[in-house]
Amino acid sequence: MNTKTLDGDLISNRLDDRRLYQGVLTSRAFAFLLDYVIVFFLCIPVAILIAILGVATLGLGWALYAVMFPAVALIYVATTLGGPRQATKGMQMMGVRLERLDGQPVDSLLAVIHTVLFWGLNVVLTPFILLATLFLDRKRTLHDLLLGTVVVRAYH
Repeated sequence: MNTKTLDGDLISNRLDDRRLYQGVLTSRAFAFLLDYVIVFFLCIPVAILIAILGVATLGLGWALYAVMFPAVALIYVATTLGGPRQATKGMQMMGVRLERLDGQPVDSLLAVIHTVLFWGLNVVLTPFILLATLFLDRKRTLHDLLLGTVVVRAYH
């Protein structure tokens, strides 16, 4: 058994420490808002490029506007959440990060699947997926549960 003592408390796994989850729900919500403000601003230069492409292709390129926001958001998530810090810029500002329960690093593919599952489950179950955080251990959402991930405080 791999046990450690942290501030006088005996814990068997770093992710079992309840202090890692204090304030995570609020931080996660604000991180979400910050990330989508960032994605909105990242869409501005992409929209300009699509406008130029649309003129150059006699209007055909303008069809890319339909997928611009999701494409920019997925690229943003893949590079930030799937990067070495395992957190988007909003998550970094709010002091939280995504971790896998098996201890492996979060890669770009898992980050994208995590985001797609969030939006897919949100469409089907509306905000009920967020209510799961009140009942599941470690304040996890349904997509966290399905993927074996957890959001924790980055600085403990």
